Amino acid sequence: MNENRSVFALDGITGMLIATVLLLLILAGLTVWGLNVQNTSATNYYDVKDEKSIKMFSTDNAKHIVDVK
Repeated sequence: MNENRSVFALDGITGMLIATVLLLLILAGLTVWGLNVQNTSATNYYDVKDEKSIKMFSTDNAKHIVDVK
């Protein structure tokens, strides 16, 4: 039997707390990053130029979108 047990070993309460704090920090970081990306995308306005010449299936359609900043 293993008589060298400790409640505060990394496989005990301490390890659980470290894992929980690490996961919460990752969650907070990804949330802040997502909010920043959403805010940047919401304020990035664009305009479509020459709508009549846009084809349904064409790789050149991206040339009609112009950023308005």
